[in-house]
Amino acid sequence: MISDYGSLISTRAAWGRSVTATLVITLGTGTALAHELPLGDGKISNGPRKGYVFSCQQNFNPNAPGAQASGDWLGKTTWDPEKKPHVGGNVSWPADIVISREGDNRVVRANNLPTHATGIFPIQRNDPGYRYDRNPNSIEKQDIVLQMPAVPSFAASPGCVPMGMVGFSLTNVAIFNALDARGDDAPAHEIQDKCSGHPQQSGQYHYHNLSPCVTDTKSQPGGHSDLIGFALDGFGFFGKYGENGRHIKNEDLDTCHGHTHTINWDGEQRDLYHYHMTEEYPYTIGCFKGTPVNVPNSMSAGLPGGSEAGQGPKHGGKRNSGQGGPQQALARAAAELGVTTQQLRKAIGAPPPDFQQASRVLGIPAKQIRDAMRKARGQ
Repeated sequence: MISDYGSLISTRAAWGRSVTATLVITLGTGTALAHELPLGDGKISNGPRKGYVFSCQQNFNPNAPGAQASGDWLGKTTWDPEKKPHVGGNVSWPADIVISREGDNRVVRANNLPTHATGIFPIQRNDPGYRYDRNPNSIEKQDIVLQMPAVPSFAASPGCVPMGMVGFSLTNVAIFNALDARGDDAPAHEIQDKCSGHPQQSGQYHYHNLSPCVTDTKSQPGGHSDLIGFALDGFGFFGKYGENGRHIKNEDLDTCHGHTHTINWDGEQRDLYHYHMTEEYPYTIGCFKGTPVNVPNSMSAGLPGGSEAGQGPKHGGKRNSGQGGPQQALARAAAELGVTTQQLRKAIGAPPPDFQQASRVLGIPAKQIRDAMRKARGQ
């Protein structure tokens, strides 16, 4: 039984060891956030842009599932996390996570059940959050296997981020981008638990922003934040403190929400790029600096980067047509329709696709679904 990642591996130099454990952790209190944070609604780009999400999905369904109301915490341009309610409860989980160094790769094997307690999901009718968000999903075990480069490198150009997992935390929780299914600022609109987490349709518990239950003791040299997880391209996620313990803001980071300087990596001092999770939108990641590993059921995962923001076609358009196999085509079609890959796959059924059935299930015209599928296949 252990309390943090340091205990899991004994020392940071021991990342090469494979360790399995059932984890229970005392909830961290974190540092209080500023009362007013800028609202990220509308900050979606079709290329790398500081303070924005370079999203693989460019078209969003305004009627997609999500919060049905908002309260006094949400303004026109700002939101106040201290006024926002959270889902109640204190549910513990049998977390199981292994992080090992295997040759040139770092491999994460996990069940995605958090090392900290969570709220009660589905959100209960007597929960104060139910007034605003009736999330009907339960937290379910996931089979996570991520094989990433242990010492990652830059891709030829920054890549877009999917709707789904963009990274994985040391608390055994998936890290998503900043957007909800409608393309809005998820932390500002959706009601999460006190650890800033909640489950999506398949039961995957995840964060959209920096969780107060992630321990950050600033143990890196010079008071730099701890490592708190890995992005899918292998680069590390660190907390909200940079060199000399300085509080990191968007202006300190690049378009992908990271920067390069000396950090402790696998027990060695390296000048290495890394991301920071911040209090400001986009919170987790703006784009991929390296090449992400493909994750099943993540929409548009692994698509290449594109032109600078405001230039060139959007992802899902002609530039990406014909790339990848059936899974990638399905992901592009799902992104075009504003649904998850898993939802689209279930709706259309086994080949040949039943567009009328999919229309009834998704509430989207059959012709629109058919056109999206053809477009995704480059037809």
